[in-house]
Amino acid sequence: MRYWEDFPVGLEKEHGSVEITEDEIVAFASRFDPQPFHVDPEAAKDGPFGGLIASGWHTASLYMGLFVRAQLLDSASMGSPGVEELRWLAPVRPGDVLTGRSRIVEAWPSESNPDRGTIVGEHEMVNQRGEVVMRMRARGFIARKPGPRG
Repeated sequence: MRYWEDFPVGLEKEHGSVEITEDEIVAFASRFDPQPFHVDPEAAKDGPFGGLIASGWHTASLYMGLFVRAQLLDSASMGSPGVEELRWLAPVRPGDVLTGRSRIVEAWPSESNPDRGTIVGEHEMVNQRGEVVMRMRARGFIARKPGPRG
């Protein structure tokens, strides 16, 4: 189990990779973001991106899956008060291989609850060409190691 003390400022991690398919793009967008450039490959050819692209929300969801499996499941995570910034910087297309990575940029112990602390991470999805396609800044609450506070 990893605790707040195990997430120092400057810690960088890579969380794995995922290849995105046309079927997945269309299925996700059909349910959650049914804009033509996400759900209709033919219509998307004449759209603003010149072809089918993944919803940014799909990209964020893929990142979250990678991050949770690689980072949070074996931590004392206590949830998150939210995302401070989320940017989609480049289109994600069928066949792209996206890699998730993060860096801890701030951390402090709670003033009101000595059993937990807050971390702020900068999170990215990067495609196979090294282009950052999504960037996010978010906070997380993590339990502190059990024991006396000195």
